[in-house]
Amino acid sequence: MQAILGGSQADMDSRKEGLPGKPCFSAHHVGRWLIPFFLTCAIYFLFWSPENQPSWVGALIKCLPILHLAVFLRTVHPGGSYSLLLQGALLCSAVGDCCLVWPEAFLYGMAAFAMAHLLYIWAFGLTPLKPGLLLPVLLVSIPYHGFLLWHLPPDMVLPLTAYSLVLAAMLWRGLARGGSAGWGALLFTLSDAVLAWNTFAYPLPHAHLVIMTTYYAAQVLIGLSAFQSPRLKSN
Repeated sequence: MQAILGGSQADMDSRKEGLPGKPCFSAHHVGRWLIPFFLTCAIYFLFWSPENQPSWVGALIKCLPILHLAVFLRTVHPGGSYSLLLQGALLCSAVGDCCLVWPEAFLYGMAAFAMAHLLYIWAFGLTPLKPGLLLPVLLVSIPYHGFLLWHLPPDMVLPLTAYSLVLAAMLWRGLARGGSAGWGALLFTLSDAVLAWNTFAYPLPHAHLVIMTTYYAAQVLIGLSAFQSPRLKSN
C-alpha cells in the first residue's frame, strides 16, 4: 500500500460501496496497529493449557485478539459497509469464542459463528459470482460432512449440517472475492474442520494449537481484505 493519498469524492464513494479506491493508510501505519493483535495472540498461547478450567479470564484472553481486530478496523478503516460488516462478524466471533470455552455452550457458540459467517458472506457479496468455485468447495465439504455425521450425536446432526452449509457458502464467496479474503476463508474452514473432527470424531495431536493458529490467521487475513480492492472480473 502507498502512503496516504488525497482522495477524490469518487474514491470515497467507491470505498463506501466496497469498490476499488485509493488506500487511505500506509502499510506501516496498518502494521503498527496490528502489533497488539499479535501480542494478544502470543499471550493466549502462552497462558492456555489443556488443564485450564473454563473461566471468564480465559474467555477474555481468548477473545482479545478478535476484539482488537474489530477496534483496529473501526479506528483505521471506519468507513464503508464492507468494513462495518467485518466488524460485526468479528464481534459475533468473539461471542462464539466465549461460548466455546464452556463445552455446554457449544451450540450457542456455533450459532454465533454462523452469524459471523453470514455477515462475511454479506460483505463478500455475490459479484463476481464465479459458480465454478462452488464445485470444488462442495466436492470437499460434502464427503467430509458425510464422514462426520457418523460420529455426531442425534441432537447435533441438524445444527451442524446447517452450520456446514453456511461455512461452505462463506468459503465460496471468500474465494470468489480473492486476495486475503480468500486465504482467510480457507483457513477459517480448515480451523472449523479440525475443531469438528477433534470434538466429535477422533482426538488429533496438537489439535488446539492448529485450530487457534489457523483461526487467528483467518480472522486477520479477512480483516486486512478491507484494505484491498475486490476482484471485479467475472472469470
